[in-house]
Amino acid sequence: MSSEAHDPPVPRRADRVALAAEVGIRRAGLHPFRVQIFDASPEGCKVEFVERPSVGERVWVKFDGLESIEGVVRWIDGHIGGVQFERPLYEAVFRRTVG
Repeated sequence: MSSEAHDPPVPRRADRVALAAEVGIRRAGLHPFRVQIFDASPEGCKVEFVERPSVGERVWVKFDGLESIEGVVRWIDGHIGGVQFERPLYEAVFRRTVG
C-alpha cells in the first residue's frame, strides 16, 4: 500500500467554455501538431494529446490568430489532459478567440 499523500484539487479560477476546436500544440524539442480541445478558459484548456506528455511538462498551445501560449500539463487521464497557461489570456482576447 502506498503511503504517498495526494494534494486536494485546486479550484479553477474561471469557468470553462465548452469548445470543440483544433489548436496547434508543441512539446519541447518536438514538431507541432494539431489536437482537439474540449473546453477552455483564459487560464487553460482541456486537450486530447496525440502523444501523452508527463504532468508538469511544458507545452505551447497555438490558437488560430494568436501567438503560441506557454503552458504546463497539470493532469493526464489517458490521452486527455489539462493545460494551465503560464500567463492567462486577457478576457477580451479569450472571448474573441473562442467566440
